[in-house]
Amino acid sequence: MTDLDVRALRDAYDNQIRPEIPDPLPAGVTVERDGPLVRVVGLDQRGFLTYRDLGGLAGAELDALIARQVAYFRERGEAVEWKVNGHDQPADLPDRLRAAGFEPEEQETVVVGPVAALAAALPVLPDGVRLREVTSRADLDRIAAMEEQVWRADRSHLVTGLAKEIEADPQSITIVVAEAGDVVVSAGWVRFPRGNGFATLWGGSTLAQWRRKGIYRALVAYRARLAEARGRTLLQVDCSEDSRPILERLGLVSVTTTTPYVYTP
Repeated sequence: MTDLDVRALRDAYDNQIRPEIPDPLPAGVTVERDGPLVRVVGLDQRGFLTYRDLGGLAGAELDALIARQVAYFRERGEAVEWKVNGHDQPADLPDRLRAAGFEPEEQETVVVGPVAALAAALPVLPDGVRLREVTSRADLDRIAAMEEQVWRADRSHLVTGLAKEIEADPQSITIVVAEAGDVVVSAGWVRFPRGNGFATLWGGSTLAQWRRKGIYRALVAYRARLAEARGRTLLQVDCSEDSRPILERLGLVSVTTTTPYVYTP
C-alpha cells in the first residue's frame, strides 16, 4: 500500500463519512450547525460534535467556537464529545480543547479498506457458537449486559441509541450477536450511511473467556458480506489496539487516528 493509496482512502473517509450525521434522524434527535461544526443532540447519553473540517478556523475564532459549545452544553447540563481526527487542522486543536475543559478519552485508529477481501473470508466459529441478526429490545438489553461485563461500566445508553436507529430506519443498521446457547458472547453492528459507498463497523466486544477463538473475525466477515450484498465497496472502523492487527491482516489500512474529547459540565 503506497502513501498515495492511503491518502486516497483517507480522502474517501473525509469526503463520504464526515461529518457523521444520523440519516434519517431518529425521533428526539436534533442536528444544529455552528459554522463548520455540526452539533448532534438526543441520540446518546451525551451530545456529539462532528465536522468534515474546520474551514481554516484558528486562534481566537476557534477558541470562540469551542467556547460556544461549552456554554451550550453547560446550560443543558449534558456532556458532549468532540471527535478529533489525527489529521485535523489546526494542529493545536487538542490543546485548545483541553484548555476549554475537554478531556481526551482513549485514542483509536481509523482503518479503511475494500469490502471484497473481507467478504470473501469464510466466517469460522467455535463449536456451539452461532451468529444471529437481532432487532428486539430484549436482545439489545442482552448486548448491553454483555458489554457491561467486558467494560465494567454502564452501557444502557447503547440500548436507547440502537433502538432509536432501528425505529428510524431498519435498513440503515444491522445488529449481529454471537451466541453460545442462550449467552451473548460478542456483538457488533454495521451501519449503511446514505449516499456513499461505505459501510461502517461498530461494536465487537467479546467476553474474556471467548476471546482468541475467531469470533471477532467471524463477526467482521459476516458484516462484510452484508455490506457487499448492499453494494458497498469500502469498510471503515474506529478500532482499538486489540482489534487493529486483526483488521489490518484482513486488508484494512490505517488512515488516521480518532480521539474523543469530552466536556462534562
